[in-house]
Amino acid sequence: MYILIKNFFLLISIIIILNSCAAVNITTSSAKEKGIKEAISDAMIDAGINKEFLNHDINMFINVEIEVVEGRVLLTGSVKKTSNRLDAIKLSWKILGVREVINEIDVTEKGGIKQYLTDVKIKTQIRYKVLTDKEISSINYNFEVVNGNLFIIGIAKNKKELKKVIEHSNNIRGVLKVVSHTIMKNDPRRKKYQRKLQKKND
Repeated sequence: MYILIKNFFLLISIIIILNSCAAVNITTSSAKEKGIKEAISDAMIDAGINKEFLNHDINMFINVEIEVVEGRVLLTGSVKKTSNRLDAIKLSWKILGVREVINEIDVTEKGGIKQYLTDVKIKTQIRYKVLTDKEISSINYNFEVVNGNLFIIGIAKNKKELKKVIEHSNNIRGVLKVVSHTIMKNDPRRKKYQRKLQKKND
């Protein structure tokens, strides 16, 4: 039952994303702190990791969430064994283009349908709050919620913007902890990555 419900929400999310993509043009895409080439590369990494997870273990594919920003991979979700957690990390590193794997996978028996629905609600609320805040470039942030823990990854324009995102996160009912893996727009690691990507595409 839990798997069916999760797959239902996954299907709804895919439909929403596809509909959104149809309305996005080059102007909107260029507003993101990462460019089109970076976005395409991230999508390929995401697809590659998902394929590895699916081939390895269907439960890993279902229970581990993936967010990719400029080659930085954030893994979240819940697994029952430490070995599952380690396998997810190893499989992620197999994909070309991955330059960092951030492991936030929880080894726990906690969860279930009720908690999953609460997490979905939290994720929906933070997306809405960030989207409606004109001082935040919402398109630069990705969120995942696992057992009440809210994880953020993205590219912030400045510390003030990131502070607002974190404040919004902390003000949502049900959030137990907020963990940010966001980097600044002018972080030197980004320039190094962009040069490497440019060289690869030349």
